[in-house]
Amino acid sequence: MAKKIDPKQTKRAMAFELWMDAPNPMVTFFKILDVTPLIKINKKRKLKFNMLLDYCIGKAASGVKEFYILPVGHELVQYDSIAVNTIVKNKEGEVSSCDILFTEDLAKFNQDYLRYTMQVADSCENRDMTDSMVIGTSAIIDTEIDGAVGMNSGIYNNPFIIWGRYKKKLFRYYLTISFQFHHTQMDGAHAGKFLANLQNEINGLQVIYGDKTYGTIHDGKCNEQQII
Repeated sequence: MAKKIDPKQTKRAMAFELWMDAPNPMVTFFKILDVTPLIKINKKRKLKFNMLLDYCIGKAASGVKEFYILPVGHELVQYDSIAVNTIVKNKEGEVSSCDILFTEDLAKFNQDYLRYTMQVADSCENRDMTDSMVIGTSAIIDTEIDGAVGMNSGIYNNPFIIWGRYKKKLFRYYLTISFQFHHTQMDGAHAGKFLANLQNEINGLQVIYGDKTYGTIHDGKCNEQQII
């Protein structure tokens, strides 16, 4: 559920005054993540890398309360749930947008990810969740990138994460991501906490889920190369 709130009644009151009318209120952080645990689960359990990373993003964000408040237009909106967006290459060769509600149950999140990305790929219609605070993501898997800065549209104020291919160094795998956020929503300390949470969630995922079996997934339609 989403509801409008009075900024003066929140801890973001000063940030609202300072940044809502700023020419560029978006801030971008860059972070190199050690994604070795995700690679190991991907290879062992046949769970998609992007799905695993989206899950960790949702889990990390759920531990930072600032993610539940978002500037929309000139208002502040509070949400009680978080969704993660992924971009899907549809059957017409174009891209569509797919929002997936975050749940701590990895098996459920995986089922939803496969189900809805395939639906979007087949229908060529976006799946938007307006009642959840959506974290945008874009995986540019065709190339390695050192960073990317999202656009400041003045319309889409949601946090946004971009990544390319991961890189292998010795026996570890690393991924550079960019994290863009609206300064009204959070400060640098909150963004830093989120990024630290994200690495912790990646590290802990293999400990928690590495020995569980979710089955081998063969969907045939929405493979890793279709999620960009």
